[in-house]
Amino acid sequence: MNNRLKVLRAERDWTQARLANELEVSRQTINAIEKGKFDPSLPLAFRAARLFELSIEDIFQDTSVS
Repeated sequence: MNNRLKVLRAERDWTQARLANELEVSRQTINAIEKGKFDPSLPLAFRAARLFELSIEDIFQDTSVS
């Protein structure tokens, strides 16, 4: 799954630790999501969408759909 977390985080000049704190997850979780090694749970995706005031689809794109 592709995502824009790193870009959105950088636009706010936030560290991975700051984003992790905002989303109530570990920095390692943010790192893994940004690198595409881990797909977020649906509740986490909703929290990210609310935090950035975007839709889930604006942040996360499913690469398995053509």
